[in-house]
Amino acid sequence: MKNVPQISDAEWEVMKVLWTKTPRTANEVIEALENQTDWKPKTVRTLLNRLVHKQAISFSQENRVYAYFPLVSEDECVKSETDSFLKRIYGGAFKPLLVNFLKEEQLSPEDIKELKNILDGKTK
Repeated sequence: MKNVPQISDAEWEVMKVLWTKTPRTANEVIEALENQTDWKPKTVRTLLNRLVHKQAISFSQENRVYAYFPLVSEDECVKSETDSFLKRIYGGAFKPLLVNFLKEEQLSPEDIKELKNILDGKTK
């Protein structure tokens, strides 16, 4: 796995917009986020600049218009966040996380069947 930058919660929201459709201009990102957040346009532009600096996104420029696109996939970021969470909370061990999840969550019969199929696939 390539080196995935650490992305804050706010930056994650910007990334989700870019993962759904890319490239997007800053104004398009601002417009996509205006119904979900109370952020000012300057805040979104700051987040875009931070993500460029972290090399999570890049841009192409045509005249004075910047079109932003992700350099890391959503799957890569999810994997990186999952690994980070496991290391911080469970010392890197997956089993305690799974046990805790299974004890606390209400699972439907479909959820249980899907989990069984995943686990059965791991033993093959």
